[in-house]
Formats: sequence, C-alpha cells, structure tokens
Amino acid sequence: MALRVGVEIGGTFTDLVAFRDGAVQVAKVPSTPASPDIGAFNAIAAAGLRPADMADLGHGSTVATNAVLERKGARVAFVTTAGFRDVLFLARHDRRNIYDLHYQKPAPVVRRADCFEVGERVLADGSIEIPLDAAALDAHLLPALKAGSYDAVAVCLLNSYANDTHERAVADRIRDALPDVFVTGSASVIREFREYERASTTTLAAFVQPVIDRYLSRIEQQLAEAAFTGRFTVMQSNGGRLPAAGMRSNAITALFSGPAAGVVGAVRQAERSGYKNLITFDMGGTSTDVCLVDDGQPAIAPETEIDGLPIRTPVLDIVSVGSGGGSIVWVDDGGLLRVGPESAGADPGPACYGKGGQRPTITDAQVIVGAVRPEGFLGGKMAIDAEAARLAFGPVADHFGMSIEQAADAAIRVANNSVVRAIQLVSTERGRDPRDYALVPFGGGGPLHAAKIAEELGIAHLVVPPNPGVLSAYGLLASDFTKHDSLTRKLNAADAAAEAPALLAGLADGLAQEFAVLGLEGAPAFAYSADMRFVGQAFELAVPLPDHAGERLSQADLRRGFDQAHRQVYFQPADPRRPVEVVALRVAATLPAGDLPALSIAREEVQPAIDARLFDDGDWCEGRLADIASIGPGKALVGPLILAGPTSTTYVPAGWLAELDAHDNLIMTREAK
Repeated sequence: MALRVGVEIGGTFTDLVAFRDGAVQVAKVPSTPASPDIGAFNAIAAAGLRPADMADLGHGSTVATNAVLERKGARVAFVTTAGFRDVLFLARHDRRNIYDLHYQKPAPVVRRADCFEVGERVLADGSIEIPLDAAALDAHLLPALKAGSYDAVAVCLLNSYANDTHERAVADRIRDALPDVFVTGSASVIREFREYERASTTTLAAFVQPVIDRYLSRIEQQLAEAAFTGRFTVMQSNGGRLPAAGMRSNAITALFSGPAAGVVGAVRQAERSGYKNLITFDMGGTSTDVCLVDDGQPAIAPETEIDGLPIRTPVLDIVSVGSGGGSIVWVDDGGLLRVGPESAGADPGPACYGKGGQRPTITDAQVIVGAVRPEGFLGGKMAIDAEAARLAFGPVADHFGMSIEQAADAAIRVANNSVVRAIQLVSTERGRDPRDYALVPFGGGGPLHAAKIAEELGIAHLVVPPNPGVLSAYGLLASDFTKHDSLTRKLNAADAAAEAPALLAGLADGLAQEFAVLGLEGAPAFAYSADMRFVGQAFELAVPLPDHAGERLSQADLRRGFDQAHRQVYFQPADPRRPVEVVALRVAATLPAGDLPALSIAREEVQPAIDARLFDDGDWCEGRLADIASIGPGKALVGPLILAGPTSTTYVPAGWLAELDAHDNLIMTREAK
C-alpha cells in the first residue's frame, strides 16, 4: 500500500498519522505558531518519513482562522454598488449582548476608507436597471485602488447572485489593471441573498486568500524540493477535502478545517464499532469543539461566524468553546473562577511543560489531581514538571482558601461545565436528547474529561478511538472529496417543483466539471437540499430533497420534507393550511477517497500497571495507572483508572467499565445505579 499521511496543525500540537502496508504510525510535536508549516515538516521528520515516498498528503491548519482572529490578513479593498458602501458597517440591527451598555458591533476586516462604489444597479430578479458605468470605473475606481497598495479586492455588487454580469466585468477590469492583486467576486464565493452576509463572506474570503496562497505555496515549494510527487489536499470546513489548487480560488472554505477533520475521523472510527448516533467532543490545547452526528451524518450548517462576523459557507455544525488543555485558569473581577478563553498555546504552554509558563491551565490541574502522570505523558516522550503546576495554582488556591488539589478540581469542573453547555447547544436546543447518543471524545484532553461530562448529561456510553490525540490528522485521510454549491431562487411550491430539477442539475454539472479540472477522477454522488419557509417568514429551514431531485420533483416531495424538518426543530407538524416557498437550492458533490485502514493501538513495550492516587469529587481515592495497550480484548476494567497512551490519557472514574473491542475502540459504559 502506498504511503498516506495526514498532518493537522493545532494551536498547541501538530499531529501526524501515516498508513503504509496496513501499519499505522503516529507522531505529535509542538506547533510553531510563527510559521505553522515548520511544525508540519517537524512532524514528518519526527515520524522518520520522506515526502518523496508519500502518495497522499492531507493537511489541515488554523492559518485562515488565526488570520481573521488576529487581524493579520491581507490589506483589502471592498467594492460595491453605489449607495451601499456602508453595508459592512451597518451590519444587522441585532445586539448579541443585550445587557452590555458598552456593546459594539464586530468590526469588519476593512476600513471605511477602503470601501468604494461603482455606478450600476441589478434588481433582485436579475434584470439590469442601471448599466455599469465603465468610464467612471476607469477614471475613478482603478486609480484609487492603485494608490491604495492593496493585497486583495473584494467585489460584491447588489443582487449579483441573480445576475453577475456587472460583477464579473468589474472584477476582470481590476485584474487587468492590477495583475498582482487577488480579486474575489462574490458570485464565485456565494450566490445567495442577504447583502450583509454575502458582503461579509466575500470580504473575509479576500482577506484570507493571499495568506492561504502564500502558506500553501511555501508548503508546495518545500514538498517539491523534497521530491514529493503525490497528491496534496487541504481539509475544508464542510468535512471534505480538495486538492490544494482548489483552495486558492475560495480559501474561506478552509476556515475550520481542523475541527471538521476531527469530526470525520470520529465518525469513521466509531462506525466500525456500530455507533452512528454520536456527539463528537474534541478538546485540544486551545478550545473544545462539539458536533452532533445522526446516523453517521454530521449536521451541516449553511452559515457560521468568526469573531462575530458572519460567513455564509457550508460548515459542519460545530460549536466551539474556549476550554482546552492550555486554557488559562483565572479569577475575574467579581471573584469568580474562570477558565479560558485565553490559552497558554504552544509557547510557553502550560506551566507543567517547563517552558516558562507561570499561569495555571487545565493541563496543570490534571497533573495536580493525578490524572496526567509525569511518567506516562505522551507515552513518556515529554517531561512533565508537577511542581511547576502546583506553583502556578498556588495563587488561585490562596484566593479561595482552598488546597491546591481542591482549586485544580474546581477548575476542571468549570471547564467541564462549559463543554456541557456546548453539547446542549448542538443537542437539546435543536430537538435532540443527548442520552440517545454515544459521546466520542478525542484530542489531547477529550478522554480525560469525557466521563464526567457524560455523567452531567446522562450519557451512558463513550467510544474512545485509538490514538485519540491525533484523530483529526486521521480525519484528513478519512474524509472524502467534497464540494458544495448553492443558488438563491424564490419560488412557490408549484414553480419549485417545475423549475428546481433543472437548476439542481445545473449546479451538479458545474461541480462535476470543477472536480475534473482539479484532477479528481470518477463520477461524484450528489445530495440535494432546499432552504424553505412559510410564505411571509424571514428565516428558513434546511430541507433534504430526494435523490431524484436533479431529475424530477413534486410538490408532495417538497411539502413532506418541509414537514419533517419543521417537526424536528419545533416538535410539531407544519400547518398544512399555510403555503410554503423555496428560497435557495443546494447541491453537495462527493467523491469517495477510497478505503482507509482503521486506527489501532501499538502494543510494543507495554508498561505494567501500577497503583495511582487520584483527587476526584473533592477527595483522594485509590486507582490504577495502566497502559491502554495492556487491555486484552473482552477484558473489562473498572474505574477509577487512568489509561495512558502515546497521544492522550483516558480517565475512567468510579462507576464506569472500560474494555477494548475488536477495532481497538475503548468502549466505556456507565454502571446502572
């Protein structure tokens, strides 16, 4: 079997998974925030691999995310229709924190001085009311853009989703005049209504495009120098990957590539053990990401946001909270114990890493309570300074008049509570009972916290994948090739039944052609959906359409799908007396990536079990520290137990049973009370 490698760059660690000839190899090295690509090649070197031997390299990183959060993207100009220069600043008339007297709207990534107008007007039906003023474009806009020394230009004209003739003309003219500038037209990013969301998405895409392009170019250059001739792919936020060339036209789709890869890896591995209804729980060094999976299919959201700014692009419906292993533990102005969102990151990292960190973190807390053992961290490959962890927690303990162990335990419970709330957001608040799902923890910290979180939610089953600390890297290889497209069309049910099949088929054909251009061979499978609502409503529901929707569609199909979606969200059937309408059509194209070996646990150099004291629920208890590879098939162990592995540690509290199944998944079951 050819060598296949996945490298995922997180805020604290860079993870690698490699498959060759049925064997699995993993590596975990510190990330290099100043230049993440260095961390990627460090991981390859640590694994003893050569790029020249790789047939498939999957990659995911937080480069695009960090560019937005840190405002370190390109210098962008925004071009729109005359009269709409302030669309990014007006935003929406909502207030996220209604009791905050000092609330300010999220600032866009462009200055008002960098927003420009062109004379033209396209109506919502696609007809042209005012022709494009090409003379003014050449006389005023182009000189202003040249003088601004911009890296990128975002062009988002009014109603261009219905007719992008003017927008393409403007974008082409800018490219001709400024050949070294990245130009992003909204119609190439999002062909949907709602002007603010569309403008925000286009601007953010332009903001990160040069950053991603330069980043991928550096990697490709280093790969070429190392004689790499395989396929280099990048993970998208929608749970699929694409060749790196495809990301250069729409880098915004890679904004949440790391969390998406983890969800895919969790789904693939849990399915091997027969679990398809899942809540995935990824706790890394900086944040925790949760996602709900029904029947093996992660939920897809058409929109998300970053730093308060909306992004209209398909993403896995992931909720993130700032509680990770590196999250700082602190006391707020009101004297309350808080965790995150600030993180110690990879440099200096938690105090126990011995790299100069002095502020307490959740990882330090786990060292203090005995769950993270200096003798077993990352398979014994990384030294842990337990005394430094205790020193860091000293001020917190003194503030509350607690012992250091009590303060650490309290911090862990605070972190757990924030994760519980995140899981409730993707389950309870969306009409799902978390007790009907298995919790799949991964990341460096997930298996440490999972059982206690499951207890709070009434979840009785956990599925801990082998090598959970590198599951996101595995997901990079386990993911299929996927691309989405959409189109706003406001149609009543009768017109939608008549016109939608041709529109959906056109979207599908376009996606198939894009796959061919990217060198992806084979016939993709298509999934169809529509955004629907009652006539007169302002917001819509995502409605799956039957597989034959690209050929034929009936009003009964539309109504049946809408009724099911309405019942799932609102717990009651839709009013049959009220007419419904379609406002957008969507197509997802998928090409399977091929068979992938399962993850497994290495069983070389298994360490014997030893006694271990643990501080849990406010008191010390006696437990055991064992190598997870020492558990034989069908051998159930009873907590309290610490199971150490090469990429993470799993905590099995009292009242839980743990056993490895035939697929090396650790199945944890809560004993009935």
